[in-house]
Amino acid sequence: MEEFSITKKSSGEIEVLNLEGFLDAHTSVELEKELETLLAAGKFKIIVNFKKLTYISSAGLGVFMAYIENTRNNNGDIKLCEMSEKIFNIFDMLGFPILFEIYNEEGTALEKFSNN
Repeated sequence: MEEFSITKKSSGEIEVLNLEGFLDAHTSVELEKELETLLAAGKFKIIVNFKKLTYISSAGLGVFMAYIENTRNNNGDIKLCEMSEKIFNIFDMLGFPILFEIYNEEGTALEKFSNN
């Protein structure tokens, strides 16, 4: 099984999750736990950086759908950034750019939170 890891950093009230490796049915549980922990702590402004993610399955995509409403109902959001073309094409094919803000750079996603 491929490796998956999440590293987390804070930028003021914004939490940034850096994903690395394979996000599939087995590893998506880790991402769910991380998001649950953030929401339980009242952290609703989240950026997910995909720079080092090499694969995402439908289970991985489903995690984002499961948490977006909760974050937005609490004046937050989940913004996505730094996707490879391969990962972006999967999101794009499924219509995610209509539901999520996707940025080329993490700095731009941070600025969008600061401007709101």
